[in-house]
Amino acid sequence: MASKKKKTASKNKTDDFAGFGPGLIQFYAELSTHNDREWFEANKPRYEEDIREPARAFIRAFAPHLAKISKHLVASDKKAGGSLMRIYRDVRFSKDKTPYKTNLGIQFRHAAGKDVHAPGLYVHLDADGVFLGAGTWRPESSALQAIRERIATKGKAWTKIRDDPNFTAHWSLGGDSLVRPPRGFAKDHPQLEDLKRKDHIAVCNLETKELFGPEAPARLAAYFAETTSYMRFLCKALDVPF
Repeated sequence: MASKKKKTASKNKTDDFAGFGPGLIQFYAELSTHNDREWFEANKPRYEEDIREPARAFIRAFAPHLAKISKHLVASDKKAGGSLMRIYRDVRFSKDKTPYKTNLGIQFRHAAGKDVHAPGLYVHLDADGVFLGAGTWRPESSALQAIRERIATKGKAWTKIRDDPNFTAHWSLGGDSLVRPPRGFAKDHPQLEDLKRKDHIAVCNLETKELFGPEAPARLAAYFAETTSYMRFLCKALDVPF
């Protein structure tokens, strides 16, 4: 009987997301003003209650929706090393020595990727708003070259994906670009502006309220589903399944 209860509890674990509360926004607003260890340690229970545990519940609830988009993207609710990104900043090489990130970051990475540079989906929330991301940020030089070569040789397919109304209705391409054409590509190439990109990410800006409520996982999954062709193109360039 005990094992049956345990099985039922495990089965319902993906249904435990009740939604983020107003405490999430309030916490980050205050952290932006008091970004120091003393304040954070005094308010760490708030972080656990209003952010980390609801975020882990969101990840669990999002997992079955993610599987319908791609079986190769990972939703992990681990407290460390999973989809929820660390609140602690790496300040070793930064002039900004504030110790904490003032945003919620959740990344659904590709199973073949070892870091944030691999193709994936991303949820970002801070005191100013919410945006979703899809693609690869700051890919390594070999990966970036592979994407450029695929865009250069599959220009018509790329343009069709990039300009698809079902994609552009909510998503736009972002990130940094080179000033000059990358080496090895013609200056008059029809896809030159995309070949100059150093990041291959699509961004969808949302109202904060869209991340709230128990319907948020399904709602965000519908937006992410619009990036399927874009993500598949990038994964094909990098020779990983999507």
